[in-house]
Amino acid sequence: MAKKSKIKRDPAAEAFQTALSIIKNMPILSPLYENAFIERRKGNKCPSNGWAVVTNNGIIHTHPTRRAEPEEWVYIVAHCLLHLGFGHFHEQEDFFSWSVACDLYISHFLSMMKIGKAPQNMRTDIQVQAATEEKLYSRFTGKEIPENLLSCGTAGKGVCDMLMEPSKKYRYYSKPTDWQRLFGKGVSNAVSSAIKKAANIDLESESEDKELTTAQRARRWFINNYPLLGALAASLNLIEDQVVCARENVRIAAVDARLGEIYLNPFSGLDEEEYRFVLAHELLHVSLGHHARCRGRDPFLWNVACDYVINGWLVEMEIGKMPGMGILHDPAFKGSSAESIYDRVVTDIRKFRKIATLRGAGLGDILYGNNPNWWGIGEGIDLDEFYRRCLVQGLEYHEMENRGYLPAGLVEEIRALTQPPIPWDVELARWFDQHFAPLEKHRTYARPSRRQSSSPDIPRPRWVPAYGAYDGRTYGVILDTSGSMDRSLLAKALGTIASYSISRDVPLVRAFFADADYYDQGYMAPEDIAGKVKIKGRGGTILQPAIDALEKEKDFPKDGPILIITDGECDRLHIRRDHAFVIPRGKHLPFVPKGKVFYIE
Repeated sequence: MAKKSKIKRDPAAEAFQTALSIIKNMPILSPLYENAFIERRKGNKCPSNGWAVVTNNGIIHTHPTRRAEPEEWVYIVAHCLLHLGFGHFHEQEDFFSWSVACDLYISHFLSMMKIGKAPQNMRTDIQVQAATEEKLYSRFTGKEIPENLLSCGTAGKGVCDMLMEPSKKYRYYSKPTDWQRLFGKGVSNAVSSAIKKAANIDLESESEDKELTTAQRARRWFINNYPLLGALAASLNLIEDQVVCARENVRIAAVDARLGEIYLNPFSGLDEEEYRFVLAHELLHVSLGHHARCRGRDPFLWNVACDYVINGWLVEMEIGKMPGMGILHDPAFKGSSAESIYDRVVTDIRKFRKIATLRGAGLGDILYGNNPNWWGIGEGIDLDEFYRRCLVQGLEYHEMENRGYLPAGLVEEIRALTQPPIPWDVELARWFDQHFAPLEKHRTYARPSRRQSSSPDIPRPRWVPAYGAYDGRTYGVILDTSGSMDRSLLAKALGTIASYSISRDVPLVRAFFADADYYDQGYMAPEDIAGKVKIKGRGGTILQPAIDALEKEKDFPKDGPILIITDGECDRLHIRRDHAFVIPRGKHLPFVPKGKVFYIE
C-alpha cells in the first residue's frame, strides 16, 4: 500500500492569509478590502525587492514568496488600501514626490490608528507631520527628498508603490468604484463599533445575523445615521421587559438617567418610525439634564414643561413619527424654555395634572428612583458630565456632516451645556451691579491724602465721592427668621450680601425680620445685619406684611430694590418694587416669581 504524501506547509502563505482575515474583520478597512483584488502570484507587478504595489483599478500586487509576520502583512495591505481610500491616484507634476508625501501621510495614519506593524526596512525615526498630503508634497517639490524617507512606501526604497494604469472599461449598467465613499463607510462602521464597545453593548446580540426588535433597530439608526444622539443611544440600555414596565407603570416609555436605562413597553404597538421619535425624546431628557434641573419644582409639572419643549423640537427636526398617545405638543409654546413653560403650567395645575406623558396619565417619564435628590451625589454629577459631553460632541459631528436640520433653541441649549454653571454669588453680584453703579469721585484738598505725611512739602489731594452721592443708595432686606431656616445657609447669604454692599459703597440697608410677625430693624450697616439676626421659630412664615410696611416707608427711596432671603416656606407674595429672592437650592417658591431667584448652595 502506497504511503500518502504529506502536504507541505507554506508558512509565508499562512501568515499572508492570516493577515487578510484580520483586515477583513476591521470595520474601517473591510469595505475597501471587499472591493479590491489581491494578487499573490509569480510574475505580478510587485518589484523583487518590494512588498506590494497598488494600481488605480484596485489591484494589489503582493510579493509571492516574501516571508513576514501577519501584523507586517496587515500593515502592507492596509497601506495599499489607504492609497485608494484617500484618493491618491491623480496626476501630479512630480508623481514620485507626490508618492513619497502620500506614503508619509499613510505611515503617520497607521501609526496613530495602531494598525499592523511596519516592517523593519520601512520604519523611519523622522516624524513628518502635516495637515494634508498636499502640504507635504509642497515641501518636497523641487527639493531633494531625505534618503531615510524613501523607504516609507511598500515597493522598496526609491520605488513608487502606486501604479497608474488605463481605467477599466465598465459596462453601461456599472460605475467605477468610488474608493473614497467606501473608506467613509469604513470610518462610519469603526465609529459605530467603538461607541458600542465603549458603552458595553453586546455586539453579538445586535449583529446583522440576529433578528432585532423594533426598538433596537431604531436605536441602531441613531448610532449609524444621527451623530447628534448616536453616542447617547449607544450608552443607555434598552429595557424591553413587560414585568419591569408594569412595576414602573410605564405605558410606552420612561428613562432613568441615574441607572442609564430607557424602559420601553414591548406591547405598546409602535413601529420603527414611532420608536425613533420616542427614543429621541428620552435621550434629550437625559442629555439636557432635565432630571437635575427640577430644583425643587413639582416633578410631574416640570416633566410636562420639558415634554412640550422636546416634542416641539422633534417635530421641527422631523425625526421619526409622533405616536398617537402620550405626546404633549402645542405650537403656542414654540421658542419657549422649559422654565418659562413651567411658570405657565403651574398657574393651571388642575388642567395639567390630568394630561399624560409617555409613561401614562399623571406620571412623568423621567424616573428619579427612590431618591428625587440623587443629582446631588457625586456619581450623578459624573453621569451628567458624561451625558453633556456625548451631546456636545454629537452636535459637532452632526454639523460637520450636515446630517439634518436642528432647531435654533436646541442648538442654543446644547451650547449652554458647555459653559460651567454660574455660582449663585456671582449672579447676585451682577444684581448689585445693575442697581448700584460705581460712585463718581473727584479730587479735593479739603481732606488730605494719607500719603501726605510722607511728603509734607507736597500737597496731595484725596479722591472722595461727590456731595450727595450716597443719597438714596440703599436697598431693603426681608429676612425669614422662622425655625425652618437653616442657620448655616442664612449666615452664608448674609455674609455675601454684606461684602457686596460694602464693595459697592452701600452705607446703610433697611432691614426687616419676619416669622409669624415682622420686626422693623431700621437702617443698619450691612456688616451689622448678621449680628442682629435671631432665629425665633414662631410658627409659619408671613412675609407680606413686612414687604407692605417697607414699601410704605416714607424714608425708603421709591426706586429702592428689595432682597428677600427665605427658604420658600412662605405665603404668596405681591411685590410692586424691583426685587430678588435668595433661597436654598432644592427649594422652590409657592408662586411664579417675577423677580430673579438666586439658589444658594
